[in-house]
Amino acid sequence: MSVIDKSMSIIDIVQKYPQTVEIFRNYGMGCLGCVAARFENLEQGASAHGIDVASLVADLNKAVGQD
Repeated sequence: MSVIDKSMSIIDIVQKYPQTVEIFRNYGMGCLGCVAARFENLEQGASAHGIDVASLVADLNKAVGQD
């Protein structure tokens, strides 16, 4: 069962699971402190960066031990 899904807020994910910061950076989403990260959900943020959200969600869940 996944603990992270595409509807979650980026900032909430990072605050709850700090180990995901490296995953976001690996995907080119280094703007975790930006204003948009507080308001965008994971799907919106991934879309804005041209990232496949399903792959990102899978890698984030692996990082938190849920795959």
